[in-house]
Amino acid sequence: MAEWKAQDKDLIFALDIGTRSVVGVVGRPVGDRLKMLDVEMAEHGKRAMMDGQIDDIKQVGSLARTVTERLESRLGVRLERVSVAAAGRALRTQKGSFTLELPEEQSIDAEQIGALEAGAVSAAEEALQSDGADRRQMFLVGYTVAQYRLDNYPMNNLQFHTGRRMEADVVATFLPGEVVESLYAAMRAAGLQVSSMTLEPIAAMNAAIPAELRLLNLAMVDIGAGTTDIALCRDGSVVGYTMATVAGDEVTEAIMRAFLVDFKTAEQVKRAIGESDDLIRCRNILGQEERIAAAEVVQAIQEPMNRLADAIAKQILSVNDTAPSAVFLAGGGSRLTGLREKVAEKLEMDDRRVAIAGNNFALSVFSDSVELEKPEYATPLGIAISAGLGLLNDSYVVTLNGQSAKLFRNGVLTLRDILLMNGYGYGDMVGKTGKSLTVTLDGKRLVFRGEPAVPAVLRVNEEEAALSTVIHAGDHIHFVPARHGEAASRTVAELLGPEFYGKVMVNNSPASMDTQLCQGDVVLTVRQTPPAPRPESASPAPAPRPDAPPARPVPSGGETRISLNGKPLTLPAKEGGGAYHLMDLLEYSGIDFEHLDRAVRLEVNGVERGFQYVVKAQDRVTISLI
Repeated sequence: MAEWKAQDKDLIFALDIGTRSVVGVVGRPVGDRLKMLDVEMAEHGKRAMMDGQIDDIKQVGSLARTVTERLESRLGVRLERVSVAAAGRALRTQKGSFTLELPEEQSIDAEQIGALEAGAVSAAEEALQSDGADRRQMFLVGYTVAQYRLDNYPMNNLQFHTGRRMEADVVATFLPGEVVESLYAAMRAAGLQVSSMTLEPIAAMNAAIPAELRLLNLAMVDIGAGTTDIALCRDGSVVGYTMATVAGDEVTEAIMRAFLVDFKTAEQVKRAIGESDDLIRCRNILGQEERIAAAEVVQAIQEPMNRLADAIAKQILSVNDTAPSAVFLAGGGSRLTGLREKVAEKLEMDDRRVAIAGNNFALSVFSDSVELEKPEYATPLGIAISAGLGLLNDSYVVTLNGQSAKLFRNGVLTLRDILLMNGYGYGDMVGKTGKSLTVTLDGKRLVFRGEPAVPAVLRVNEEEAALSTVIHAGDHIHFVPARHGEAASRTVAELLGPEFYGKVMVNNSPASMDTQLCQGDVVLTVRQTPPAPRPESASPAPAPRPDAPPARPVPSGGETRISLNGKPLTLPAKEGGGAYHLMDLLEYSGIDFEHLDRAVRLEVNGVERGFQYVVKAQDRVTISLI
């Protein structure tokens, strides 16, 4: 056998990892459509997926490898890069708002708008994280801006307008990190590198409802085995996605119970409905041959099918508010006899406006050898179409700091989008100035600003880039997150300066000069005259002569007599004749200021005073704990 060729740049390989099976498709762009070269499908031997999410990574990787090898063998090509889609079941949607204050009134540019939106998306993610005790890594799938405001005035577009205060409200959609990582891990186990990722409902829509039809309000419903994914569009773009927990497996389980057959046999019976009016042959769990009329099977599945139709209608209306113009049913479950009519009934629509997907596939994809008009091919074809026709900006690998970046969103991707999708937030891109420190010193409010942030390093293909830079296939991104500025910090000594000499109280407690100040601290000081230094050359005072007269006593004048806590107190004269302040009396109060657990109240003559109040003779002073 000749050596297999390498997978060239234009050869698209896509895998749809479903609850029941893995489907692989290979195609190549031809003009504005994708030519499908081959399709392969294999079913899980046991349940490796739970409601569309990977449970057994090793088993899923092994089955993906089997599908890949079959395609490689028939095409003579070594497949290495794969496009995939994540299930919509774990999607989390959250609103977020952010405000950006500019230093002065100015014209708004794209970079500032991008930073504003990034801040709003980060706020949405933080809101999701606050729902639980443990932080989870979340990957951004996409977001829409609900409202801009400039200087409190609502606007639809900020660019080129002049203002100072920008605000944005967004609705952002995320996938938990474990959902994404399990899909990447399964592909690594299969020996494949993920070149692009989208969501299953978006992929199915890209196959069933081409872009030129999306001006209409349409719904795409992909009914799988474990989940039913729903996407809606209008005015040219996808406007929402949701999912229902009712899907094909519930119908299969109803057949198991009604006819005592195992799951695999029930699946075969379900697929046989509608193929003919003849009896359906099968073997029950007792080993007995059964001949079941198709009408009996249809009757047995009415209850779960009715619940499925009801769930689809409710989810569509929850996102769209009203019935859409038309509904496309895709996935294997869409083939259920009577489901199309039931969905139309629940939505109160003409049943001609609910169709089985497949008729529009030919607008985007064709094949010379494979029959493609099957609704169950909507997701695998959609993944390939998304990658091959540029509906995903990056059909191949974009590296972020040497690793393959995780990509979700349709359309043009900017550097900001890539960073948000890979777990970075607003602070990582822009950085935050360190927190300010505000204290009150002797009644005056002082604000000390934090250090400015160290800017992020942004390079694309070794050239400096901006957050608004558009990223293309094969680009190499180097990103070093911004470093937040240090918070403002002051000790009492740094606050008062080296020239200060006196007593200090912080929040009514005596404080040393090395006390670290905290936000909101109140500092009170009593400045004192420092003692005069003794000259080094001064001679000692001469000893008195034996015949000298005795020294006269110091006069008692200058003393201050007061009442402290109801007891008389005589304060000796201060050196230099200075006045006494309330702070000077603390040492006479009998309170242990080294172990305070309450605030101190100071009163003079029944009136509350501050630490710097000057005490006069005969004052009645009270110093007590509150």
